[in-house]
Amino acid sequence: MTALLSRPAARILIGLIAPALFLSWWQWQASAGGAHAFAFAPLQSIGAAFVQLIEDGSLVTDMVATLSRSLAGLAIGGTLGIALGVAMAIWHPLDRVLGPLLNAIRQVPLIGWLPLLGLWFGTGQGTELIVVSLSAFFPALLNSYEGVAHVERRYLDIGLLYGFTAAQRFRLILLPAAMPLILTGLTQALAFAWIASIATEILLSAGSGLGVTMQLAQTQQRLDIILVAIIATAMLGFTINHLFQRLRRHLLRWQPSAL
Repeated sequence: MTALLSRPAARILIGLIAPALFLSWWQWQASAGGAHAFAFAPLQSIGAAFVQLIEDGSLVTDMVATLSRSLAGLAIGGTLGIALGVAMAIWHPLDRVLGPLLNAIRQVPLIGWLPLLGLWFGTGQGTELIVVSLSAFFPALLNSYEGVAHVERRYLDIGLLYGFTAAQRFRLILLPAAMPLILTGLTQALAFAWIASIATEILLSAGSGLGVTMQLAQTQQRLDIILVAIIATAMLGFTINHLFQRLRRHLLRWQPSAL
């Protein structure tokens, strides 16, 4: 069995078993008639809806809009989260001042901030970007803080022994030692940003995006279009997560056990 799994083609075929069984079950439910026909769109209807959305360009436009919003929120929230997390871990007075406030704020689900943000900034795409940025901010903040704060003291002592300046200790000791957790925080931030993008698009329906298409298709009772948008969301999310994991392994290639 181990020898079989070592072959890429075999791994692909084995991985396709569960999707094939699921699609067979789905088509069987869609062909059952009655309430099943309303709850399960036939595969041919889903395929036709996919072709329709590809031909009119709306699916590509929605995917680009959602992906752009997610990456923009990740860039804003992730950068601010890493910077503030590192600063709080290095400078303890800042941690004592901001730590309780940030811990209190993060207890509120981000969707719970939508009514307040809507009153402040309206219900447009700016509010969507703020929510996505906040969703990426806290995972990056917490993991960056933990990564820097828990660097072993003996590493810093070695830096002092060699006469490193504060900047050298940060660049040569703290940052490399904290990098695995910082990248873990960015991985989580990416997932939260992607989920928040879809959620805010469904709730606010501002601009374009996969979530907006789902919401519009629901009002039109187009189950086939909803399923196409869901499949596109899953495939695009899987792809960007896979690419980010490969980037993470590349950046941590100096670690024998880097994942």
